[in-house]
Amino acid sequence: MAADLGELLVPYMPTIRVPRTGDRVFKSECAFSYDSPESEGGLYVCMNTFLGFGREHVERHYRKTGQSVYMLLKRHVKEVRGHTICFYIGLHTDSCEDEAKLVIFPDHFEIPLPNIEELPALVTIACDAALNAASAYKKQESDSWDEEIQVSKHARSLRQQDNGVRIPPSGWKCQKCEMRENLWLNLTDGAVLCGKWFFDGAGGNGHALDHYKDTNFPLAVKLDNITADGADIYSFDEEEAVLDPHISEHLQHFGIDMLQIVRPRVSEWEVIQESGMKLKEVYGSGFTGIKNLGNSCYLGTTMQVLFSIPEFQRAYVGNLQRIYDYSPLDPTTDFSTQIQVVLGFSLQHQSKGISPKMFKAMVSKGHPEFSSNRQQDAHEFFLHLINLVERNSAGSENPSDVFRYLVEERVQCCQTQKVCYNQKVDYLMQLPAPMEAASNREELIAYEAKRREAEENMRAPPEPVRARIPFTACLQAFTEPENVPDFWSSALQAKSAGVKTSRFASFPEYLVVQIKKFTFGVDWVPKKLDLSIDVPDFLDLSRLRGTGLQAGEEELPDLTPPIVLPEDTRAPDIDESAAMQLAEMGFPLEACRKAVYYTGNMGPEMAFNWIIAHMEEPDFAEPLALPSFMEPGPSMASLGLAATPLDNQPPEESIAILTSMGFPRRHTVQALKATVSDSLSSPAAHTLTLVKTTQTYCPGPGCYELFAFISHMGASTMSGRYVCHIKKEGRWVIFNDHKVCLSERPPKDLGYIYFYRRLSSC
Repeated sequence: MAADLGELLVPYMPTIRVPRTGDRVFKSECAFSYDSPESEGGLYVCMNTFLGFGREHVERHYRKTGQSVYMLLKRHVKEVRGHTICFYIGLHTDSCEDEAKLVIFPDHFEIPLPNIEELPALVTIACDAALNAASAYKKQESDSWDEEIQVSKHARSLRQQDNGVRIPPSGWKCQKCEMRENLWLNLTDGAVLCGKWFFDGAGGNGHALDHYKDTNFPLAVKLDNITADGADIYSFDEEEAVLDPHISEHLQHFGIDMLQIVRPRVSEWEVIQESGMKLKEVYGSGFTGIKNLGNSCYLGTTMQVLFSIPEFQRAYVGNLQRIYDYSPLDPTTDFSTQIQVVLGFSLQHQSKGISPKMFKAMVSKGHPEFSSNRQQDAHEFFLHLINLVERNSAGSENPSDVFRYLVEERVQCCQTQKVCYNQKVDYLMQLPAPMEAASNREELIAYEAKRREAEENMRAPPEPVRARIPFTACLQAFTEPENVPDFWSSALQAKSAGVKTSRFASFPEYLVVQIKKFTFGVDWVPKKLDLSIDVPDFLDLSRLRGTGLQAGEEELPDLTPPIVLPEDTRAPDIDESAAMQLAEMGFPLEACRKAVYYTGNMGPEMAFNWIIAHMEEPDFAEPLALPSFMEPGPSMASLGLAATPLDNQPPEESIAILTSMGFPRRHTVQALKATVSDSLSSPAAHTLTLVKTTQTYCPGPGCYELFAFISHMGASTMSGRYVCHIKKEGRWVIFNDHKVCLSERPPKDLGYIYFYRRLSSC
């Protein structure tokens, strides 16, 4: 029999590989579905590419590639006291029975494994290596910033000093400086000291870490995060967030009784998740949850909303066969394939939840933030996803067109009163939240006074008051003129004061509205304003339609500013110490290097201001592309041309010229990149690109109905979590990770991003 098996496998030996270091072995998930070893047909792992396929898709892979040898993995999960226990392949337990076979196509000839004596040595080694290889996502997960938090080795043996220290309920400040935020209580001696830019992204002077270096007291707890349910604990010795099973006792030592900490009013978390209500769970097509992979709820909620839009369903689910047939040899890296896997399974299968590891790995590849396991901003991920859809829709239907609309920007020179009208493409409307317009302003002022008094007297703070802001006030703030910094007036041929107003030049099919809830605290950490906004179910934006040049208005001359080439064409040095100082605050290093470069090495403070002004740009964290300036010959100067930097990065002087005219930097960079045809590029041509567009937009009505919204819970975009509510079949449904229920009280006033569908009439 051994000889027979050896002879049988001889023709296929050149196609069988042993997994090498760096090879990803997909033995837990099908590349085209969510089939796994626990599925009825098991999972087939190609012994050449190590891609996994369910029974429905393995035949297609065989026909497409000619690869004949697969390892079939099956897992039979036992029921233990009513609970299903399951583990990764390779871990054998009493609760699971694993079965592995080699299968040779097209005859489906099966060889049970292990079969060491009868199989050729190479085949045995390859099978053993594949079975024992880590999950395809294991390295990504272990390298990520947020792993599963473990119990500290110091928790059980921690010795606390009997020094009589008692911590008051409020009024804390760092014992070494005046910091009143991001304060950490050392659990050994009760010292209250400020943190650094670690763990939760908060800022400080690092006195808590310095204290550890002086004393070796290892554990500290974040003061403002202590609740009856737990606390944030950091181990300086282990250099990571940890658990402390005895945290209640350790806090009690310094006079803090966790069980007596009462949550003020009904918390935002409880309202948004509709806690305390008996919500009816729903399943089936369109009601499939998305499991949280570890701070991935920003991805899950955004995808749930997109899944509910018919244009996305048609593009990716209505075209499955074409996507299957034309997918690349490695479908795990193909956007169209992976988005249809998630979307198709959500709409066509009965499941309580899917785990989109392959999709997350694909959409986040190369992105410094989304590739981590840290919490991210759903607004930024939405724009990132739209960018991917645009990039991968060449020659086919582009479902992101439903969000695209034209913005009319009117820029006026304050000195001459002359105007210019520009148009730009956008996908999302950002609405300010004017706190001064709060309907309960007097109550807010009284609360702030009580809070300051309690802090000064080291008493417990009063119950917080949430600002109630009319939605009409947000719209009014959106239409208010805003100053254009460094505006260059073509009428004066010089810099002048300028103002800009924005209107709709066209209306999208689906309007996405983001409420600007996040601001910066005294430590420059993004923090969320506690707001309640009466967001309407029906919205009429007709009065915000643009008008174009009006009678009596005089246009600014169509002239470009003079280009001043630098005298020293050598790229300046970058103050790496200043860049590292900014990076320690939690900003991407490449963004910090650009900030230092573009502010002329004027120091961290100037560079920090640049970061704040540019952090929403899509290329914010991309590596710095230094300009390679050309020798300014006579023809170049006379034509007003600037050299094109490496990697198609527009020259900074051209960007400055266009932004001085009132164009947003993000759109300016995109236009400059789009119009570069050779090594030289004309700013005048770029202006033309921004002003005129070759795409036709249907003006349509400005009437909308709310059909979905994403809500954020937590103090900043760096923490907390997201859920979404979607209106389906006339009922609001809450998607809370893998749990999907009928909503009883959709908290529309606490949303962060709102999605409206256009109506034929108001």
